[in-house]
Amino acid sequence: MPKNKVKIIRHRSGAIGMRLLGLGPNLLPTRSLWKLQRLLDQHSFWAAGRSRRNLQYKLSYSTIVVSAWIGSQLVGFGRASTDGVFRAVLWDIVVSTEWQSQGIGRRLMETILTTPTLSHVEKVYLMTTKSSGFYKQLGFTDTGDQELLVLNRINT
Repeated sequence: MPKNKVKIIRHRSGAIGMRLLGLGPNLLPTRSLWKLQRLLDQHSFWAAGRSRRNLQYKLSYSTIVVSAWIGSQLVGFGRASTDGVFRAVLWDIVVSTEWQSQGIGRRLMETILTTPTLSHVEKVYLMTTKSSGFYKQLGFTDTGDQELLVLNRINT
């Protein structure tokens, strides 16, 4: 797949065009919020079942939002929140299964990590269940000395 076939969009903080207007490539209406919901439902176990209302909410509080498109098809997504100096956390990095191993995930990550708001942050965190090998190729390391602690507020 030629790289120029995939369009990576770095949305403004809060992703207002995607969140409220459903805009995609070239600022055209593409039902992008519905497509994001479908991408997460079909290609992530950890983000499946999120309502469009909650997706709008999370986008509004995201410092960095990046999406990958082939034509009008949403094939990848990622976001981050940060204080801009000390810490950042990457969230919801996902590439459609049929487009994995094509460099899209790497391009999403490079776009996120080189965003000016994030490019000088001291530490960037992410959590993954099955993709640590991919992230290690990008320079992430297993800390070994930190624990992931979770406070579950929703009964499942």
